[in-house]
Amino acid sequence: MNLNSQYEFYPPQPDNPSDEERRFILQYALTSLGWPQDMDTILRLTAPPRPITEIAQPGSLRGVRVGVIGGGLAGLAAAYELRKTGCDVTVYDALTDRVGGRVYTYYFDEGPGLGAYGEFGPMRIPVGHETVWHYLKLFKLPTTPFIQTNPYGFAYMKNIRVRNDDDGSNVTKYINPRYELGPAERQTSWQALLETGLNSHLLEATTQERAQIIQVLREYSGRAVEWNNLPSMRLLSQAGLTQGAINLTTEFVPLLSGNLYNSYVDYIQEVYPASISYLYTIPGGIARLPAAFYESFFDENPYPDIEGSALGSVTYRAGSLVTGIFATDGLSRVTLRLQTGDGDGGWLDTFDYVVCAIPFSTLRNVEIEPLFSGLKMRAITEVNYTPAQKTLLYCRERFWEKQGIVGGPSYTDLPIRSIWYTNDHAKALTGPDNTIDFNRPDTDEPGVITASYNFGLDTTRLLNQPEDVLFSEVVREIAEVHGLPEAYVRNTVLGFKAVNWNQEPTFRGALCFYAPEQKSLFSYEMTLPEYNGRVFFAGEHISALHRWMQGALQTGMQAANDLALSALRQRRG
Repeated sequence: MNLNSQYEFYPPQPDNPSDEERRFILQYALTSLGWPQDMDTILRLTAPPRPITEIAQPGSLRGVRVGVIGGGLAGLAAAYELRKTGCDVTVYDALTDRVGGRVYTYYFDEGPGLGAYGEFGPMRIPVGHETVWHYLKLFKLPTTPFIQTNPYGFAYMKNIRVRNDDDGSNVTKYINPRYELGPAERQTSWQALLETGLNSHLLEATTQERAQIIQVLREYSGRAVEWNNLPSMRLLSQAGLTQGAINLTTEFVPLLSGNLYNSYVDYIQEVYPASISYLYTIPGGIARLPAAFYESFFDENPYPDIEGSALGSVTYRAGSLVTGIFATDGLSRVTLRLQTGDGDGGWLDTFDYVVCAIPFSTLRNVEIEPLFSGLKMRAITEVNYTPAQKTLLYCRERFWEKQGIVGGPSYTDLPIRSIWYTNDHAKALTGPDNTIDFNRPDTDEPGVITASYNFGLDTTRLLNQPEDVLFSEVVREIAEVHGLPEAYVRNTVLGFKAVNWNQEPTFRGALCFYAPEQKSLFSYEMTLPEYNGRVFFAGEHISALHRWMQGALQTGMQAANDLALSALRQRRG
């Protein structure tokens, strides 16, 4: 049985799980992976930093002005925490149409509603990402299980279509023979081959070595150095997989297939803490999380344990692009140069401190004077961002549910790579005798399908086409994977939208994914403040958990803590 089968959950995944329920699930997942003894370490490393009010008492930094560059989760978290100390915070974000940076829920109707939205950014929340759950509980946001696997989803490779059943037997019987596999590999499921390629290296290591996967350290030791400095292709091969097996298994992991020649450690960042074993989502859209931060800025006192008179303020300036960062007044202040999209020519704003929470891919185009440290400037120039895209189809009826698919993915070797299905009908999935009802009336309701989700070269090749050509190719491949007439799929489509993160002007890359040696060389330096403790850094790229909201939120909180400590020290002289 697959760990995350919607049809035979063990342990069960309740809505809105308690901390105890989440940790029970996480313990089960880590036991299945083979390192249950690491659970306390993983929880410690993903926990929120210490409360900022233990560093700076409420009101103790009244009058301190802080500029936050970027309105993604890292910047929002930093602003939310700094306000508790009395700081007056201004958040500058270049976007005008939404809040949340790479959290991007797209609504095909007028607002949040069941089935009428899709996620261009994060779409799932692991049970062990403690900092995310800290804010989910704080803002009282509801959660429901995210379906990660589905035995009724398809595997379509080498022009063969099968159901991707939990034990991989269909793929083993019908698709394995199409690949150049070794004798033993031909009889082995793709899941078992993938575990051999990835998990065997972790099973040979100590807890201390494994923990370095999700840590940022000045120096790394033992196997962690090898994991940092070698590509996934090399490690999969060293585990004994043939090239045919690597080809087959990575068809089911688009993130890995799109980054085979990048650092192994950056992929196993999500394997080690069981980030893809049991997951949740926010009904109505992940955008409800950044919206909760944003709405708190307009609340006179969103902190029940702090007197309102001790609080600072947060001002959110949408449509404001930072084009320069300058140390002024003998490194005692920081000036930002900004401009808006209306051609105003720009203006300057000066702060006591700054939190820089934009990706290095966009910081690269910001003028910096004086320059940051040598390795920081190299990291801004060199750190790798992998391309990624998602394409959404809003359909008048759920043809995939008529085929028994509710939630989870289908995988293919076609350019679209993976297809993800909406979760909102999951609770109506089975009949009273626990059988699948393929003809439920709600399959005639409109719904959204993530028609393509891929990384690397396939992103570049698929989305760098005229929109009408892209639409036709996506519809053709969706029809091919599902074994349906192309005209039928086309006629169901009510709406279409694609986002290529490489082409988004304020991101210029989907997410940080280290090339070999970059974690060893840059990760620690990327976290260090600049301008004598006046500029601090936050974001998923600063964390040891790239790609996940956990990394953005945890580093936003940590940047706020470090800034508060620096401000107190400098006030005391």
